[in-house]
Amino acid sequence: MNIHEYQAKELFAEYGVPVSKGVAVQSEDAFNEALNQFPEGGTIVVKSQIHAGGRGKGTFVDGFQGGVKLASTKDEARDFASKMLNNTLVTHQTGPAGRKVQTIYFTEAESIDHEYYLAILMDRETSQPVIIASTEGGVDIEEVAANTPEKITKVYVDSALGLQPYQLRAIGFGLRLSRSTFKEMTQALQGLYNLFWEKDASMVEVNPLIVTEDGKVIALDAKVGFDDNALFRHSDIVELRDLNEEDEKEIEASKFSLNYIALDGNIACLVNGAGLAMSTMDIIKHFGGEPANFLDVGGGANADQVTAAFKIILSDSNVQGILVNIFGGIMKCDIIAEGIIEAAKNVKITVPLVIRLEGTNVEIGKKLLDESGLDLVSADSLADAAEKIVNLVKEKQA
Repeated sequence: MNIHEYQAKELFAEYGVPVSKGVAVQSEDAFNEALNQFPEGGTIVVKSQIHAGGRGKGTFVDGFQGGVKLASTKDEARDFASKMLNNTLVTHQTGPAGRKVQTIYFTEAESIDHEYYLAILMDRETSQPVIIASTEGGVDIEEVAANTPEKITKVYVDSALGLQPYQLRAIGFGLRLSRSTFKEMTQALQGLYNLFWEKDASMVEVNPLIVTEDGKVIALDAKVGFDDNALFRHSDIVELRDLNEEDEKEIEASKFSLNYIALDGNIACLVNGAGLAMSTMDIIKHFGGEPANFLDVGGGANADQVTAAFKIILSDSNVQGILVNIFGGIMKCDIIAEGIIEAAKNVKITVPLVIRLEGTNVEIGKKLLDESGLDLVSADSLADAAEKIVNLVKEKQA
């Protein structure tokens, strides 16, 4: 689960991480009250709040440039905010559809002496938190890693021991901090790590983390994501969820404990197991198709969940074909077959449907489907299923 920048900064402040003064608003009626909280004559930063990066370089659908603007007056800040609010911002992370801006965040501008990059996330190879820091803040970290990797410092944290003082010093030395900013920076880093660990975050990123001209350390931006599987421990974090930033189909899938991610293709996938789902998408691409989603119904799904999965798939107008790929283990093939049949009773399936079943109760499942009267195509292997659905979709388009 992701949250907005202004929400992340509120959490930063709770953990002792310095942030600029800011006010978030959701309507034009609140602009004046928010701007009155800033002193006259100061520069105000106007920030669009969406769950995507690249806002500053983004373009609104009406041609207005930039989702982050510096305003020299309150009138200019109000004008920028009016152009952003309820407008759709397109960045390199949103895709061409963009995201509708429904919150504006006014913040004080800071005098920047140096910008740093800092992130904390889980490293899958070591199963440990890793802190990534760089002297090149304000720049895409991918560019730094590709062109000047020596400017990146990585520190792996033992989950049992936590972040140690010597590791804080290693990061401070890696960032080439002056003595005057060393203590402030390491205190901010400790607060960020505490937030990451205590709130079960999947990522905490600050780009940039700055040192001002008068030597203060401030988190100028904030991006935080949380592990969905741990949200049951954090009701306060769940309250920060903004459903307006999520795909409606993904929201519906979460109600049935389905792992669903919408994609841009036209061949929907219904699979049990994340690894098998990834393989299914790969082989669809191999045969020249484009997957419309990642959908893992899990190892213990019931007929109701399978029915819900089909309804979600068919609610996507881009879907022109469906591939069901089930390897029966805990999830028995006959349960999947019953779910497909039940879904067909409630939602008319008008696109080609290819089904590959293998494993526990596969013969029972195939018999149920054969006797259902559904218009479907059976496949003997994953490759056979992928090739068939890709060809059927192409034939329909021709």
